[in-house]
Amino acid sequence: MLVHYLEDSRAHRILWLLEELGVEYEVKRYKRGENMSAPAELRRIHPLGKSPVIEDDGHVVAESAAIVEYIIDRYGRDSGLRPEPGTDEALRYRYWMNYSEGSAMPLLVMKLVFQKIPEQAPWLLKPLMKRISKAVNSTLTDPQLKTHGAFWESELQRDGWFAGPNFTAADIMMSFPIETGMERIAFEQRPHALVEFLQKIHARSAYRHALQRGGAYRYGGNPMS
Repeated sequence: MLVHYLEDSRAHRILWLLEELGVEYEVKRYKRGENMSAPAELRRIHPLGKSPVIEDDGHVVAESAAIVEYIIDRYGRDSGLRPEPGTDEALRYRYWMNYSEGSAMPLLVMKLVFQKIPEQAPWLLKPLMKRISKAVNSTLTDPQLKTHGAFWESELQRDGWFAGPNFTAADIMMSFPIETGMERIAFEQRPHALVEFLQKIHARSAYRHALQRGGAYRYGGNPMS
């Protein structure tokens, strides 16, 4: 398997999953360009030019959740990383697998975009763009992110993982929203369950091996420990 890995991206989760399963893989690394953009070279692999993308046995698979499900279907059916069908854990698993990219990441990306807008504006417009950015974040993104952060904390307080008492691929999928969210959400109180979650995943040997294989990944520490 070949993993197309963009530095400081969601692609880290794919390497981590492969390490958890003991699947052999190769990594092709890409550096970000101006404005944190992915290189045009990635468009030769997939039309959208995004990462992660994998190539495996003639298949090109994009989108993090789709890649995770493909890998588990092919290499990890008996790994325990996906709960048994028909269980409460399976329902929770399906929810968080979809939530991670469908609900969490759009808000976090919006927050980042509005933080960057003043930096990219012509100098005459910077004061106006700063006011617009501040207004959008204070009235829209920040309140919603606080709600989502509290939701994560509450769910993890149940039994420490997102899909039940056992570690699953849903926790791998939720790692990136939480790692980036801990930098962007102004929590009213220290989120103990979230901090503990980060400490647990960062201590996993597969997570650390993925960092060694992938290289640059700025979220691999615990920002609130």
